[in-house]
Amino acid sequence: MLGWEDFPPGRVIDCGSTTVSREAILDFARQFDPQPFHVDEAAAGHSLFGGLVASGWHTCAMAMRLMCDAYLLRTTSQGSPGLDELRWLKPVRPGDVLRLRMTVLDARPMRSKPDLGLVQSHWELFNQDDAAVLSMKGWAMFRRRAHAMAQEQTR
Repeated sequence: MLGWEDFPPGRVIDCGSTTVSREAILDFARQFDPQPFHVDEAAAGHSLFGGLVASGWHTCAMAMRLMCDAYLLRTTSQGSPGLDELRWLKPVRPGDVLRLRMTVLDARPMRSKPDLGLVQSHWELFNQDDAAVLSMKGWAMFRRRAHAMAQEQTR
C-alpha cells in the first residue's frame, strides 16, 4: 500500500492510456451531459466542434479511471477536499487515445488530522498527438505510515 510518504513533491506517475469510443461518448452523454454535440452526430457536425466530442465531465471520469488503475486503488487514499483548477484544453473525439501523467506539486501533513497528509497534484491528459486535452490541479488525502507507526510504538 502506498501512503502519504510515497508522494514527495516532484514525483511523476505515468498512468497509462485508454482509447475513447464513440459508444462510450454517447452513453456517458445520454446519462449525464446530453448537449447536442455530445449525443447527436448531425448536430455535432454543425457545432463549434465540427463533430462528436466527449463531455468534459466524461474526460474527467476517464482520467479518474486511469488514476485508479495506475496507483490510487493501491494507496491509503481518504478522498479529496477538491480541485483548485480544471481546464478542458482540446476536444476529445471518438478514436482518441488518451494518456495521463500525474505530478506531485506539494505534500504536507494535515494539522487538523495528524494521521493524514495532503498531496497536491497536477494531472495532465494527452491525446495521441501529445496535445494536452485536460489539466487539473487538486488535493488528495492519504494516511501517513509514519504517524501510524508512532502510534503503534506508544501503545
